[in-house]
Amino acid sequence: MRARYGVPLTLTAVGAAGLAYAAGVEVRSFRLRRVTVPVLPRGMRPLRVLQVSDIHMVSGQRKKQRWLQSLAGLRPDFVINTGDNLSDTEGVPETLDALGPLMEFPGAYVFGSNDYYGPKLRNPARYLIERAQGRHGLNGNAPAVGVVHNPWEELRDAFDAAGWVGLSNSRGRLKLEGIEIALTGLDDPHIKRDRYAEVAGGPESGADLSLAVVHAPYLRSLDAFTTDGYPLILAGHTHGGQLCIPFYGALVTNCDIDTDRVKGLSTHTAAGRTSYLHVSAGCGTNRYTPVRFACPPEATLLTLTARD
Repeated sequence: MRARYGVPLTLTAVGAAGLAYAAGVEVRSFRLRRVTVPVLPRGMRPLRVLQVSDIHMVSGQRKKQRWLQSLAGLRPDFVINTGDNLSDTEGVPETLDALGPLMEFPGAYVFGSNDYYGPKLRNPARYLIERAQGRHGLNGNAPAVGVVHNPWEELRDAFDAAGWVGLSNSRGRLKLEGIEIALTGLDDPHIKRDRYAEVAGGPESGADLSLAVVHAPYLRSLDAFTTDGYPLILAGHTHGGQLCIPFYGALVTNCDIDTDRVKGLSTHTAAGRTSYLHVSAGCGTNRYTPVRFACPPEATLLTLTARD
Protein backbone atom coordinates (compact mmCIF):
# COMPACT_ATOMS: atom_id res chain seq x y z
CA MET A 1 0.00 0.00 0.00
CA ARG A 2 2.80 2.35 0.84
CA ALA A 3 4.42 1.94 -2.57
CA ARG A 4 1.18 2.35 -4.54
CA TYR A 5 -0.63 5.07 -2.58
CA GLY A 6 1.95 6.83 -0.41
CA VAL A 7 2.84 9.67 -2.80
CA PRO A 8 -0.73 10.45 -3.96
CA LEU A 9 -1.96 10.50 -0.37
CA THR A 10 0.90 12.78 0.65
CA LEU A 11 0.16 15.18 -2.21
CA THR A 12 -3.53 15.17 -1.32
CA ALA A 13 -2.74 15.96 2.30
CA VAL A 14 -0.37 18.79 1.32
CA GLY A 15 -2.97 20.21 -1.06
CA ALA A 16 -5.68 20.06 1.57
CA ALA A 17 -3.42 21.76 4.11
CA GLY A 18 -2.55 24.49 1.61
CA LEU A 19 -6.20 25.09 0.80
CA ALA A 20 -7.10 25.27 4.49
CA TYR A 21 -4.34 27.81 5.06
CA ALA A 22 -5.32 29.87 2.00
CA ALA A 23 -9.00 29.94 2.93
CA GLY A 24 -8.78 30.04 6.71
CA VAL A 25 -5.62 31.94 7.57
CA GLU A 26 -3.95 34.00 4.88
CA VAL A 27 -7.16 35.48 3.46
CA ARG A 28 -7.66 37.17 6.86
CA SER A 29 -4.00 38.06 7.50
CA PHE A 30 -4.32 41.74 6.68
CA ARG A 31 -1.09 43.68 6.16
CA LEU A 32 0.00 47.27 5.72
CA ARG A 33 2.73 47.75 3.15
CA ARG A 34 4.83 50.93 3.17
CA VAL A 35 6.34 52.39 0.01
CA THR A 36 8.35 55.56 -0.64
CA VAL A 37 7.99 57.27 -4.03
CA PRO A 38 10.14 60.30 -5.01
CA VAL A 39 7.69 62.32 -7.13
CA LEU A 40 7.29 65.67 -5.33
CA PRO A 41 8.91 68.96 -6.34
CA ARG A 42 12.05 69.85 -4.43
CA GLY A 43 11.42 71.56 -1.14
CA MET A 44 7.91 70.16 -0.73
CA ARG A 45 7.11 68.32 2.49
CA PRO A 46 6.43 64.56 2.27
CA LEU A 47 2.84 63.45 1.75
CA ARG A 48 1.34 60.24 3.13
CA VAL A 49 -1.21 58.59 0.85
CA LEU A 50 -3.25 55.59 1.98
CA GLN A 51 -4.37 53.39 -0.91
CA VAL A 52 -7.18 50.90 -0.30
CA SER A 53 -8.39 48.63 -3.06
CA ASP A 54 -10.43 45.54 -3.93
CA ILE A 55 -12.22 45.31 -0.60
CA HIS A 56 -14.87 43.00 -2.13
CA MET A 57 -17.01 43.35 0.98
CA VAL A 58 -19.36 40.49 1.83
CA SER A 59 -21.83 40.85 4.68
CA GLY A 60 -20.43 39.46 7.92
CA GLN A 61 -16.72 40.11 7.27
CA ARG A 62 -16.20 41.72 10.68
CA LYS A 63 -12.43 41.30 10.89
CA LYS A 64 -11.95 43.05 7.56
CA GLN A 65 -14.23 45.88 8.67
CA ARG A 66 -12.35 46.38 11.93
CA TRP A 67 -8.99 46.33 10.15
CA LEU A 68 -10.08 48.93 7.60
CA GLN A 69 -11.41 51.14 10.39
CA SER A 70 -8.09 50.87 12.22
CA LEU A 71 -6.21 52.33 9.23
CA ALA A 72 -7.50 55.75 10.21
CA GLY A 73 -4.92 55.64 13.00
CA LEU A 74 -2.23 56.15 10.34
CA ARG A 75 -3.48 59.74 9.89
CA PRO A 76 -2.77 59.92 6.13
CA ASP A 77 -2.80 63.22 4.29
CA PHE A 78 -5.35 61.76 1.92
CA VAL A 79 -6.90 58.44 0.82
CA ILE A 80 -7.18 56.91 -2.65
CA ASN A 81 -9.74 54.12 -3.17
CA THR A 82 -9.03 52.23 -6.39
CA GLY A 83 -12.32 50.34 -6.61
CA ASP A 84 -14.01 46.95 -6.35
CA ASN A 85 -15.48 47.72 -2.95
CA LEU A 86 -18.31 45.19 -3.23
CA SER A 87 -18.82 41.46 -3.65
CA ASP A 88 -22.34 41.38 -2.23
CA THR A 89 -25.45 43.32 -3.22
CA GLU A 90 -26.13 43.79 0.51
CA GLY A 91 -22.59 44.92 1.29
CA VAL A 92 -22.91 48.69 0.93
CA PRO A 93 -23.75 49.48 4.61
CA GLU A 94 -20.86 47.39 5.91
CA THR A 95 -18.48 48.87 3.34
CA LEU A 96 -19.41 52.38 4.42
CA ASP A 97 -19.10 51.39 8.07
CA ALA A 98 -15.62 50.00 7.43
CA LEU A 99 -14.51 53.08 5.48
CA GLY A 100 -16.28 55.57 7.74
CA PRO A 101 -13.21 56.63 9.76
CA LEU A 102 -11.16 56.98 6.56
CA MET A 103 -13.84 59.18 5.02
CA GLU A 104 -12.95 61.81 7.61
CA PHE A 105 -9.79 62.44 5.57
CA PRO A 106 -9.60 64.03 2.12
CA GLY A 107 -9.90 61.37 -0.55
CA ALA A 108 -10.71 60.33 -4.08
CA TYR A 109 -12.03 57.18 -5.74
CA VAL A 110 -12.65 55.25 -8.93
CA PHE A 111 -14.94 52.26 -9.33
CA GLY A 112 -14.18 48.77 -10.61
CA SER A 113 -16.35 46.19 -12.32
CA ASN A 114 -17.41 44.61 -9.03
CA ASP A 115 -18.81 47.90 -7.81
CA TYR A 116 -21.19 47.84 -10.76
CA TYR A 117 -21.85 44.11 -11.14
CA GLY A 118 -22.14 41.16 -8.80
CA PRO A 119 -19.52 38.41 -9.23
CA LYS A 120 -20.13 35.13 -11.03
CA LEU A 121 -18.91 31.66 -10.13
CA ARG A 122 -16.05 30.89 -12.52
CA ASN A 123 -13.59 28.07 -13.02
CA PRO A 124 -10.24 29.55 -11.84
CA ALA A 125 -8.50 27.75 -14.70
CA ARG A 126 -10.22 30.17 -17.10
CA TYR A 127 -7.85 32.92 -15.99
CA LEU A 128 -4.91 30.84 -17.21
CA ILE A 129 -6.70 30.00 -20.45
CA GLU A 130 -7.61 33.65 -21.10
CA ARG A 131 -4.05 34.74 -20.42
CA ALA A 132 -2.72 32.21 -22.89
CA GLN A 133 -5.25 33.40 -25.49
CA GLY A 134 -4.54 37.07 -24.83
CA ARG A 135 -8.12 37.76 -23.70
CA HIS A 136 -8.83 39.83 -20.60
CA GLY A 137 -12.04 41.23 -19.16
CA LEU A 138 -14.50 42.39 -21.81
CA ASN A 139 -11.86 43.59 -24.26
CA GLY A 140 -12.96 42.10 -27.54
CA ASN A 141 -15.80 40.21 -25.85
CA ALA A 142 -19.53 40.88 -25.82
CA PRO A 143 -20.91 43.38 -23.24
CA ALA A 144 -21.98 42.01 -19.86
CA VAL A 145 -25.48 40.52 -19.94
CA GLY A 146 -27.49 38.60 -17.38
CA VAL A 147 -25.45 39.94 -14.47
CA VAL A 148 -26.46 41.17 -11.04
CA HIS A 149 -26.34 44.96 -10.73
CA ASN A 150 -24.89 46.27 -7.47
CA PRO A 151 -26.24 49.43 -5.80
CA TRP A 152 -23.09 51.39 -6.64
CA GLU A 153 -25.00 54.67 -6.65
CA GLU A 154 -25.31 54.41 -2.86
CA LEU A 155 -21.54 54.13 -2.57
CA ARG A 156 -21.02 57.07 -4.91
CA ASP A 157 -23.46 59.27 -3.01
CA ALA A 158 -21.86 58.45 0.35
CA PHE A 159 -18.33 59.06 -0.93
CA ASP A 160 -19.38 62.34 -2.50
CA ALA A 161 -21.15 63.44 0.68
CA ALA A 162 -17.94 62.82 2.62
CA GLY A 163 -16.06 65.08 0.22
CA TRP A 164 -14.23 62.35 -1.65
CA VAL A 165 -13.62 63.23 -5.29
CA GLY A 166 -15.07 60.91 -7.93
CA LEU A 167 -12.60 60.30 -10.74
CA SER A 168 -14.48 58.07 -13.17
CA ASN A 169 -13.37 59.59 -16.49
CA SER A 170 -12.94 62.93 -14.79
CA ARG A 171 -10.55 65.27 -13.02
CA GLY A 172 -10.57 66.70 -9.54
CA ARG A 173 -8.45 68.45 -6.92
CA LEU A 174 -7.62 68.04 -3.25
CA LYS A 175 -6.40 70.94 -1.11
CA LEU A 176 -4.19 70.05 1.85
CA GLU A 177 -3.03 72.94 4.02
CA GLY A 178 -1.61 75.01 1.21
CA ILE A 179 -0.82 72.05 -1.07
CA GLU A 180 -2.95 71.37 -4.11
CA ILE A 181 -3.15 67.88 -5.62
CA ALA A 182 -4.59 67.47 -9.12
CA LEU A 183 -6.10 64.05 -9.86
CA THR A 184 -7.08 62.45 -13.15
CA GLY A 185 -9.00 59.18 -13.22
CA LEU A 186 -10.59 56.63 -15.52
CA ASP A 187 -13.57 54.37 -15.18
CA ASP A 188 -12.75 50.67 -15.25
CA PRO A 189 -10.91 49.51 -18.40
CA HIS A 190 -11.70 45.89 -17.49
CA ILE A 191 -15.28 46.42 -18.64
CA LYS A 192 -14.43 49.01 -21.31
CA ARG A 193 -15.80 52.00 -19.41
CA ASP A 194 -12.57 54.01 -19.73
CA ARG A 195 -12.78 57.16 -21.88
CA TYR A 196 -9.32 58.68 -21.91
CA ALA A 197 -10.24 61.29 -24.52
CA GLU A 198 -12.46 62.95 -21.90
CA VAL A 199 -9.50 63.59 -19.55
CA ALA A 200 -6.55 63.78 -21.95
CA GLY A 201 -4.10 66.65 -21.80
CA GLY A 202 -1.72 65.75 -19.02
CA PRO A 203 -1.10 67.26 -15.59
CA GLU A 204 -2.80 70.53 -14.75
CA SER A 205 -0.84 73.72 -14.36
CA GLY A 206 -0.91 75.37 -10.98
CA ALA A 207 -1.06 72.14 -8.96
CA ASP A 208 1.78 71.07 -6.70
CA LEU A 209 1.40 67.45 -7.81
CA SER A 210 -0.66 65.55 -10.39
CA LEU A 211 -1.61 61.88 -9.93
CA ALA A 212 -3.38 59.37 -12.18
CA VAL A 213 -5.87 56.81 -10.82
CA VAL A 214 -7.48 53.77 -12.47
CA HIS A 215 -8.88 50.49 -11.20
CA ALA A 216 -7.45 47.96 -13.67
CA PRO A 217 -3.89 48.61 -14.93
CA TYR A 218 -4.46 47.85 -18.60
CA LEU A 219 -1.58 48.85 -20.83
CA ARG A 220 -3.65 51.27 -22.91
CA SER A 221 -4.43 53.29 -19.78
CA LEU A 222 -0.88 53.15 -18.45
CA ASP A 223 0.47 54.18 -21.86
CA ALA A 224 -1.90 57.14 -22.03
CA PHE A 225 -1.14 58.40 -18.53
CA THR A 226 2.60 57.97 -18.99
CA THR A 227 2.67 59.62 -22.40
CA ASP A 228 0.82 62.60 -20.93
CA GLY A 229 3.48 62.95 -18.23
CA TYR A 230 1.89 61.83 -14.95
CA PRO A 231 4.64 61.03 -12.43
CA LEU A 232 2.62 58.39 -10.51
CA ILE A 233 -0.23 56.05 -11.45
CA LEU A 234 -2.24 54.20 -8.78
CA ALA A 235 -4.21 51.04 -9.64
CA GLY A 236 -5.63 47.83 -8.14
CA HIS A 237 -7.68 44.99 -9.66
CA THR A 238 -5.02 42.27 -9.88
CA HIS A 239 -5.27 40.95 -6.29
CA GLY A 240 -1.51 40.54 -6.62
CA GLY A 241 -2.22 37.29 -8.46
CA GLN A 242 -4.19 36.03 -5.41
CA LEU A 243 -2.92 32.45 -5.68
CA CYS A 244 0.85 32.70 -6.06
CA ILE A 245 3.71 30.24 -6.03
CA PRO A 246 6.26 30.86 -3.25
CA PHE A 247 9.62 32.10 -4.57
CA TYR A 248 8.09 32.43 -8.05
CA GLY A 249 5.15 34.81 -7.83
CA ALA A 250 1.90 35.32 -9.67
CA LEU A 251 0.60 33.20 -12.52
CA VAL A 252 -2.07 35.65 -13.74
CA THR A 253 -2.92 39.34 -13.49
CA ASN A 254 -6.49 39.35 -14.88
CA CYS A 255 -5.44 42.08 -17.33
CA ASP A 256 -2.70 42.59 -19.91
CA ILE A 257 0.00 43.82 -17.53
CA ASP A 258 2.90 41.41 -16.97
CA THR A 259 3.15 39.31 -13.82
CA ASP A 260 6.37 41.04 -12.73
CA ARG A 261 4.30 44.16 -11.99
CA VAL A 262 1.23 42.46 -10.58
CA LYS A 263 1.62 44.29 -7.26
CA GLY A 264 3.80 46.87 -5.58
CA LEU A 265 5.86 49.73 -6.96
CA SER A 266 7.38 49.58 -10.45
CA THR A 267 7.73 51.84 -13.45
CA HIS A 268 5.99 52.14 -16.81
CA THR A 269 7.54 53.59 -19.95
CA ALA A 270 5.73 54.88 -23.04
CA ALA A 271 6.66 57.38 -25.75
CA GLY A 272 10.03 57.94 -24.15
CA ARG A 273 8.58 58.90 -20.78
CA THR A 274 8.54 56.95 -17.53
CA SER A 275 6.02 57.02 -14.68
CA TYR A 276 5.96 55.27 -11.35
CA LEU A 277 3.21 52.67 -11.11
CA HIS A 278 1.81 51.31 -7.87
CA VAL A 279 -0.56 48.34 -8.07
CA SER A 280 -2.29 47.34 -4.84
CA ALA A 281 -2.85 43.63 -4.20
CA GLY A 282 -6.05 44.66 -2.40
CA CYS A 283 -7.57 43.32 0.78
CA GLY A 284 -10.41 41.11 -0.47
CA THR A 285 -11.40 38.39 -2.90
CA ASN A 286 -14.31 37.48 -5.11
CA ARG A 287 -16.92 35.90 -2.81
CA TYR A 288 -16.77 32.66 -4.83
CA THR A 289 -12.98 32.30 -4.48
CA PRO A 290 -12.30 33.35 -0.86
CA VAL A 291 -8.68 32.20 -0.81
CA ARG A 292 -5.22 33.76 -0.96
CA PHE A 293 -1.89 32.01 -1.06
CA ALA A 294 1.56 33.64 -0.87
CA CYS A 295 -0.25 36.94 -1.43
CA PRO A 296 -1.74 38.32 1.82
CA PRO A 297 -4.46 41.00 1.72
CA GLU A 298 -3.11 44.50 2.04
CA ALA A 299 -3.45 48.24 2.01
CA THR A 300 -0.51 50.53 1.22
CA LEU A 301 0.80 53.68 2.85
CA LEU A 302 2.74 55.54 0.17
CA THR A 303 5.07 58.27 1.37
CA LEU A 304 5.61 60.73 -1.45
CA THR A 305 8.95 62.50 -1.16
CA ALA A 306 10.87 65.08 -3.18
CA ARG A 307 12.62 63.97 -6.35
CA ASP A 308 16.35 63.47 -6.19
